[in-house]
Amino acid sequence: MKIAVTGSIASDHLMHFPGRFADQFIEEKLDKVSLSFLVDDLVVRRGGIAPNICFGMAQLGLTPLLVGAVGKDFFDDYEGWLTGHGVDCESVYVSKTAHTARFVCTTDEDMCQIGSFYAGAMAESDQIDLNPVNARVGGLDLVLISASDPDAMVRHSKECRELGIPFAADPSQQLARMDGAKAKQLIEGAKFLLTNEYENELLQTKTGMSEAEILDHVQVRVTTLGKDGVEITGRGLDRIHVPIAREVTAFDPTGVGDGFRAGFFASLSWGLGVKRAAEVGSLLAALVLETAGGQEYSVETSTFLRRLGESYGPACEAEVAPHLQQN
Repeated sequence: MKIAVTGSIASDHLMHFPGRFADQFIEEKLDKVSLSFLVDDLVVRRGGIAPNICFGMAQLGLTPLLVGAVGKDFFDDYEGWLTGHGVDCESVYVSKTAHTARFVCTTDEDMCQIGSFYAGAMAESDQIDLNPVNARVGGLDLVLISASDPDAMVRHSKECRELGIPFAADPSQQLARMDGAKAKQLIEGAKFLLTNEYENELLQTKTGMSEAEILDHVQVRVTTLGKDGVEITGRGLDRIHVPIAREVTAFDPTGVGDGFRAGFFASLSWGLGVKRAAEVGSLLAALVLETAGGQEYSVETSTFLRRLGESYGPACEAEVAPHLQQN
């Protein structure tokens, strides 16, 4: 299955605050917030939503196509890292002037985060045309449209409809930048719509559509619920709930949602159903949560299968095993 993943490509500057953000805010002074957090750790990791998802898919044996905008600094080591792990980087767009985007984020003891994102080359991603990407590989089976420049996201969904390519709409953080009209354009005709619980409510508020009305525009809706797992609804589907994986030691939540998406869509490419796909995605998300950064883990087949069985039962382990053992 040929899957292209569009979205941000960035480096992550990740810091840790040894306390609780919530203890530092004074409710009646929130309009005058002026805070600086003394952190005790800094790591710089390869990141961005699209490469994180591609990396996870490659860990499960796929060769995903990375589609996004980068600066020339991307080729210092990031491109080599991704291609060395099985990601197709031939369709990235290279800016002549801007650096690759940067994400600066601080995480506290409660796993709450405060972050800033510098767009850099990502601001030029609306110049990316999916037609040559589709032609280069002889036709795409799925395009995952994750967060990047909002105009680029809307353009990619329009191109997918015109080319007849199934696509997944994943507005993520950029939903805050979109008005209701743009959000509707992004999701119209999507095979999958992915949001977290808050984004779910925000999307309904911005578009003025109910959950049922949104399902008139998309086929399957996947809502991540944090510690409460994942909920899947869709046309002709009974509501499905999948809990988080068991025995997880949380370390850093950066990229957890990207890991879920990687596992979910890799499993669908194997021909598994959405429930199994959500289970695999949830375990891959757990591997991300247990490390610092979105690409600092590896899938060891026997361990991954054992943990699948422990979390979701022997039937899940047995169904996934033939696909992982081919890697």
